[in-house]
Amino acid sequence: MKTILVTGGAGFIGSNFVPYFAVKYPDYFILNLDKLTYAGNLDNLKECSSFNNYQFIKGDIGDEKLIKELFLKYDIRGVIHFAAESHVDNSIKGPRTFVETNILGTFNLLDTARNYWMNGPYNFKQGYENCRFHHISTDEVYGALGNTGFFTETTPYNPSSPYSASKASSDMLVKAYYRTFGMNITISNCSNNYGPKQHREKLIPKIIFNALSGKNIPIYGDGKNIRDWLYVLDHCKAVDLIFHKGKSGETYNIGGHNEKNNIEIVHAICSILDKRLPAAHGKSYNDLVVFVKDRPGHDRRYAIDAQKLSTELGWTADENFSTGIEKTVNWYLENNII
Repeated sequence: MKTILVTGGAGFIGSNFVPYFAVKYPDYFILNLDKLTYAGNLDNLKECSSFNNYQFIKGDIGDEKLIKELFLKYDIRGVIHFAAESHVDNSIKGPRTFVETNILGTFNLLDTARNYWMNGPYNFKQGYENCRFHHISTDEVYGALGNTGFFTETTPYNPSSPYSASKASSDMLVKAYYRTFGMNITISNCSNNYGPKQHREKLIPKIIFNALSGKNIPIYGDGKNIRDWLYVLDHCKAVDLIFHKGKSGETYNIGGHNEKNNIEIVHAICSILDKRLPAAHGKSYNDLVVFVKDRPGHDRRYAIDAQKLSTELGWTADENFSTGIEKTVNWYLENNII
């Protein structure tokens, strides 16, 4: 049974990916490594408890000794690297953790994999030729767009926050290991994810939590910052495809083709809640919206061109925003997460 190391598998995207991946590939042994910071939640992996091809290990990707032990003990043949500090506001308040996890942690994983899989530059050990390191990144490394245009895989990096700068740095490390050592790597840069299991610090869960709790729904600035929204399971399917079919050394952008500004997001969620669970006072949840001071360096617009992924690998998103946001709100309501 081939062991695949998934890092950050108790986080939002990882905890959606791990069950999907373990069920789809019963001949893989999925080793889920997560530090279980505030953003990691083992309750999101309850469905994995009965899987014979799954194991969770609590640990830090920056722990060199641990990572080496895991490669030796489990003979790891692939890495799918989700683990990251990812909240922009937190990176403004405390950037050091982002450097340590996103840059040094990625380096530790890369270098351990290189030494375990390879004898030297462009020289794989026998039987390890197909071992792949897939690195999950973000569209935020590209900076901001104007009113038109899209990020492509060749868009120059121009990060705006300590978070996006740390992700840009980790991307560059992964690319360098391909160019210098000939490692079998792929990178994906995704747009904003949404869906089940997301931490309440993020925009969509925060809107749902605050609305149902009768609290103000804070929106930065004028609320017209635009993001391309990608349903999390569509992202998981894209990562699966890139890991198995992507060309070594290549980057693939993953986007949902769903550009929405923050005001549109709030109105869409409040409209669903007004119908599903009307507020006791009879007013719309939209009345709870308040505009607050914008955060420093807040990029105005992101939008992904995912044509390369669609053309070369045949990926298409299954959800548009209307269907995806309905599923998302319903999941939070059905799971009584307030």
